[in-house]
Amino acid sequence: MQNMPTVTRNLLFINTIAFIATFIFGRMGVELDSIFGLHFFLASHFSIYQLFTYMFLHGGFTHLFFNMFALWMFGCVIERVWGSQRFLFYYIACGVGAGLIQEIAQFVELMVMNPQLSFTDAFNLPDGDANMLNNWRTIGASGAVYAILLAFGMTFPNERIFIFPLPVPIKAKWFVIFYVAVELFMALGSSNDGVAHTAHLGGMFFGFLLIRYWRKHQLQGYDLYGSGIFSKMKQNFEQRKQQQRDIKMTVHTGGGSDDTRKETDEEYNARKKAEQDIINSILDKIRKSGYDSLTAEEKKRLFELSHKDD
Repeated sequence: MQNMPTVTRNLLFINTIAFIATFIFGRMGVELDSIFGLHFFLASHFSIYQLFTYMFLHGGFTHLFFNMFALWMFGCVIERVWGSQRFLFYYIACGVGAGLIQEIAQFVELMVMNPQLSFTDAFNLPDGDANMLNNWRTIGASGAVYAILLAFGMTFPNERIFIFPLPVPIKAKWFVIFYVAVELFMALGSSNDGVAHTAHLGGMFFGFLLIRYWRKHQLQGYDLYGSGIFSKMKQNFEQRKQQQRDIKMTVHTGGGSDDTRKETDEEYNARKKAEQDIINSILDKIRKSGYDSLTAEEKKRLFELSHKDD
């Protein structure tokens, strides 16, 4: 657990605690799924915050286990490559996006099931119908997890992975395509298995849009470890860390001793730029040829720089 990236580790912890809390409160007659699960937006129990909270709840141990296993398996890799800030934003955004797609799918289902219902009437349902729609409830991290699976396939398309029960490894890109095809078939079919296949596809769809956007804007000041406000947040964080190091060094040397020369701002910025250039060149190679194309030295360098604590 200590070697696991921060965000992935915390997400595993939060989901597990939420599952335990759901069980404990359920024994006391309090249904957390009903409070924090995502209800249909026309239902009386719907609240906007549920778009964020639903992805931390699960319907059973198996549901939790497989989602968290996939999060650990693929999330650790993506967080180390992207950095914690971008990974967290991607996870939450895709989870919310999955919820929005599920809401749209449920609205379409409502209209199909009630052909006599006009578009205007759907938004003015009687209280009895609105209460009945409370049974349409979505929980689980699957939308966000499927988005991480997509991110792995797009970042390391030629990386070979073992998937039970296949006897041979397959490339990540084919693994992702297979999952998309299965989810699309299940979503369009007449399956009533209680699984939100549309939400899975929604998470992958939003993930695809985000990754494409970040790649398109990479040459316009967006680096792999963050874009826009997240790059600035990282820079501010690094500046605060540098200030803290300066204070510690001043105290250590007695406030004015030259026994230990601290790194100047110019030297620090030059070093960070050189390290970032190395990372960007390696990641450009990954995007063009896949992770397998890296040499052992390049893989080691990428890992070291991704974990470096200045």
